[in-house]
Amino acid sequence: MKHKNSLSQLLQFTAIYLILTTTSPAQDFSGMRAEEIYQNLCATCHGAEFEGGLAGSLADGEWIHGNSDEQIQHSITDGIPDKGMEAFGDVLTVSQVRGLVVLIREREQEEHYRTATYPVPDPENVTRTRYHAYRVEILTEGLHTPWAVAFLPDGRKLVTERSGPLRIIDADNRLDPEPVEGIPQAVFNGPEGGMMDVALHPDFEKNGWIYLALVDGLRDENGDSITETAVVRGRIDGHRWVDQEWIYKADPKSYTRSGAHYGTRIAFDNGYIYFAIGQRGDRDDPQDLSSPNGKIFRLYDDGRIPEDNPFVDDPNALAGIWSYGHRNPQGLTIDEETHDLYETEHGARGGDEFNLILKGRNYGWPVITHGMNYNGTPITPYTEMEGMEQPLVHWTPSIAPCGLDQYRGTAFPQWDGDILAGSLRAQELHRLRVRDGTVVEEEVILKGIGRVRDVRIGPEGYIYLLTNTDPDRLVRLLPADVYKHQLEDISKEPANKM
Repeated sequence: MKHKNSLSQLLQFTAIYLILTTTSPAQDFSGMRAEEIYQNLCATCHGAEFEGGLAGSLADGEWIHGNSDEQIQHSITDGIPDKGMEAFGDVLTVSQVRGLVVLIREREQEEHYRTATYPVPDPENVTRTRYHAYRVEILTEGLHTPWAVAFLPDGRKLVTERSGPLRIIDADNRLDPEPVEGIPQAVFNGPEGGMMDVALHPDFEKNGWIYLALVDGLRDENGDSITETAVVRGRIDGHRWVDQEWIYKADPKSYTRSGAHYGTRIAFDNGYIYFAIGQRGDRDDPQDLSSPNGKIFRLYDDGRIPEDNPFVDDPNALAGIWSYGHRNPQGLTIDEETHDLYETEHGARGGDEFNLILKGRNYGWPVITHGMNYNGTPITPYTEMEGMEQPLVHWTPSIAPCGLDQYRGTAFPQWDGDILAGSLRAQELHRLRVRDGTVVEEEVILKGIGRVRDVRIGPEGYIYLLTNTDPDRLVRLLPADVYKHQLEDISKEPANKM
């Protein structure tokens, strides 16, 4: 925790000590939400709204005894004796202490949002970021919860809508009123299920293949609907879906009544297709190699299983699995130069992740996480464990990352190679610069134009976003004149960070 260090406050610290040491070691905090624990143990000194009082604010971002999660956790567990702060390690579990850290981070970020300035784009004006200035252009409205966009060589665009249709936007950005006919029926299952990703085969101009990720449905023995994420490909002839082939369908035993955490995104590299499936609401599945849930898969682009997949010789594992221990991935992209695979996934309350995905690795959910349950109770005491990968970045509080692409192009040359990550909850677009497996820079380059569902780099190097808001729409970012006279100074400024 954090305290003011003025000598004039010694009497206050004595009072703090007397208050805190009246906490009975026998007091039972089991089952309490983090908010309840805070009000019982911390609010007297740090304020009911984290604003400070006898001790300092926990929301202003100023820390005397270390500002990392581990240092804050240490202060709560072991106390700060010379400042009169009691150690709570005897009355709180490691998981409960972790919950307090998540709660503090949430309040700290709320205060940061209240006071910080972020680029909120206006179609009538230029928006400045650290390296580039851009204009936002609204291209297409009239969509209904669009999920993904792909670019056809003739200038048209394909857009999936969560409720099922595959739509065409013409080269002049006008929405065709009639959806593509004959596509497989996706199960529209609440706020998460339905038609999801669309992607063109890298050799689309030669073979015409279009890939869709969707929620597939069956009926169980009771006649109830059960669902699972699936991948299919086909071609468009005129206005009709033809030549359909299923690339991936799970064993029916994996289908479930749950409507949660389908994932997914698609990425291609060197003849392989990668796609993600969420945990589907079952916390045991991500660590179970016999289940498809909570996994990233690698197949040949026609659905065959590569001979060098990491678990291809394990009789207890699904041979298509590339990595496991994921919660709900909704961003996937591949660096075309290094062939590194990057992913974003939703945590629970806190613990959203940006990951470098490596062959056969375990990404930890739910054994380790930087978040907690939505109701404020712990998931696990562990944020790391041997044999489990750490995210390159974790976002606490959650931003609900969705949509991911790497910028390659000349329209925004100083962003070349950077990763762009959308956000549903925070309504942001993040720019992440990765060097040697480390995120060396993060900047919010857009905020407040709606829930960013998809991020794609167009063939001309412009940045396209699908937003879920009122109205749902397709927008793009166009380069404006760079502030050349300020560029040298701008490049020395720190990027704003989450």
